Amino acid sequence: MLKKLRLNLSSIFGLLLLVVSLWAIAHELREYNYRDIFNSLAAIPKSRLSQAIGLTILGYLVMIMYDILSFSYINRSLAWNKIALTNFISSAFSNTIGFALLTGSAIRYRFYSKWQVSTVAIAQIITFVNFTFWLGMFALAGFVFLINPLQIPSQLHLPLTQVRPIGIIFLLLIFGYLVCSIFLKRPLIIRGHEFRFPSLKISASQIVVSCLDWILAAAVLYALLPSNTGLSYLDFLGIYLFGMFAGIVSNVPGGLGVFETVILLIISSKISPPVVLGSLLAYRGIYYFLPLLLATGLLAFFEIKYNR
Repeated sequence: MLKKLRLNLSSIFGLLLLVVSLWAIAHELREYNYRDIFNSLAAIPKSRLSQAIGLTILGYLVMIMYDILSFSYINRSLAWNKIALTNFISSAFSNTIGFALLTGSAIRYRFYSKWQVSTVAIAQIITFVNFTFWLGMFALAGFVFLINPLQIPSQLHLPLTQVRPIGIIFLLLIFGYLVCSIFLKRPLIIRGHEFRFPSLKISASQIVVSCLDWILAAAVLYALLPSNTGLSYLDFLGIYLFGMFAGIVSNVPGGLGVFETVILLIISSKISPPVVLGSLLAYRGIYYFLPLLLATGLLAFFEIKYNR
């Protein structure tokens, strides 16, 4: 009963954020025609589109390391092509649809169980991968928020005016994780489940791989923005991470609407809103929907092959 209540509250909260975000986008673009947005989308040079596609491919290749590291953590081995296939499909679905603990986890269970990986091992892999994802967010955002603090728009009605305090909290969490990796050798029992901290080598690898994943994801959108904005990549990285954090916490699929709202509110003073939204639409198409289409095809092929 309590779990259902939490799920309903989470869904309602996500829906409210989506509605507010869509209203904010409509309000921000009220003076512009939708044709301006599509004209801005069509005006993106092919060279920048190609660069964004290349960065996307590189980003999804880096994501494979999430699962490779997880197998190292549980001291198991599996053919790299099977790991790569599973990671790509689960990443494409969880990135686009959201609810990674449901979408990505279900796909990992479906694939790895077919290849005789035990249920306990799959649960450990899923936990490890999700931890790795957040470690990179906390480490990179903590560093960027600390050295280059972003001013939070007043329209978001948050209790903070800048992100530096958030960055300090994130870095303290990363420091605590690394300390535990060094000194806590015994497993922790959490709600009847055993949790063992990785070695320092694996923990550091988690942070590096995940940071690189976030850096490449931000670079995809940065490549699609006009080159004459005067916005440095470091400045944009902070904006991107803040927007993504808001989108992920909202539980709205892919952060849809929430992420765009943050980006529009912060950089619309430097770039025309229709141009920003055109770049965001291209980013959604390249980084989310193209991989999802490919992953859907691979998943269908896998199911047909194994059902035979």
